[in-house]
Amino acid sequence: MAGDLMSRRMVLFLLSSIAAFSNFFLLFAVVPLYASRSDAATVSAGLATGAMMLGTVLTELVTPGLLSRLGFRNAMALGILMLGVPTIGMIASDDTALILVISLLRGAGLAILVVAGTSLAAELSPTGRRGEGLGVYGLAVSVPAILALPAGIWLSKHLGFDGVFGISIATALLALLFVPQLPDQRPEGEQQHNMLLTLRQGSIARLTLIFGATTLTSGVVVTFLPLALGEDARNTASLALLLQACAVSLTRWLGGRLGDRFGADRLLMPFLLLTAIGTLLLTRTGSPGVIVTGMLLFGIGFGAVQNLTLSMMFARAPRGEFSNVSALWNLAFDAGMGVGAVGFGLVADRTGYAWGFAVIAAIIFAALIPTWRDRQSRMARAAAGSELSS
Repeated sequence: MAGDLMSRRMVLFLLSSIAAFSNFFLLFAVVPLYASRSDAATVSAGLATGAMMLGTVLTELVTPGLLSRLGFRNAMALGILMLGVPTIGMIASDDTALILVISLLRGAGLAILVVAGTSLAAELSPTGRRGEGLGVYGLAVSVPAILALPAGIWLSKHLGFDGVFGISIATALLALLFVPQLPDQRPEGEQQHNMLLTLRQGSIARLTLIFGATTLTSGVVVTFLPLALGEDARNTASLALLLQACAVSLTRWLGGRLGDRFGADRLLMPFLLLTAIGTLLLTRTGSPGVIVTGMLLFGIGFGAVQNLTLSMMFARAPRGEFSNVSALWNLAFDAGMGVGAVGFGLVADRTGYAWGFAVIAAIIFAALIPTWRDRQSRMARAAAGSELSS
């Protein structure tokens, strides 16, 4: 029943998450713009984003242990506070060093929020509808990515930087209003802080690598697609990125719903193939129609792959290791985006953008091999189990 999925706690959790991620995305592109007012504009802007991602990745490594000590409610509150409160410092000063420290702290807050949020979404979802519950959570937190990201840039032009900083702080306070209604329990089990133990499970390690291969493209397109298409095709790049973001949001929910009904392991390979084909089409940088089609196909595939891999990882781990699974999945996401952007830049600098996209597509195509083997292994075990039971 739909009511079983959208419980009161789930609704309040989703509202808190939307407000918290609005804080993050309002400033995602604004902070680099704010930092770029210094003498070393490009360097400062890059360092601001780099500091935030560094704080995110490092904190994700320790968040499972933090969850076991604080519980979901307190961890969510801490993540929201670390996103919102440091922003006050940027209203007081535009010193580059201060901006980097604030970005580092906000990245740490984001890490706590995404790991705790993903774990809590799984905890609040009925077991038989966990994929759909994760999809609803993914759809909810995608709304700020679509709306708040451009809104932050618009607000900074019309209200100034202090205005958008103030609005972002208000969204954090709004997110905090819902936190007291969230569950206070800690993740079950004694291994929730040991990610290596979870990663030693071959099936979970495979899924982490498979998902990480797809996130390479995500980091690349946001960073390099406008550059690859050139100044005259910026409208094409904007349209392509918008369609991709909308498609990811929709299929992250739809993928969970279909996965619950037909089995996530059955759907992973076709959606992974769609992701690879969409990436390959991006090699046609001189054809706007092909680029838009490629980004749409990539978005459809990538959104579903996000949900399917996460659902499968949760299904294969004991409930006491859910926070480990959440941390591993989010690490694959953030590390894949970072590695993809850096690696693509090195390749494209020597070969051009088209060959860079081809290399990324080849990596995703290669990920089809462990995906197929994983599916065959699961089918073989299921068959052996049915023979024993008969």
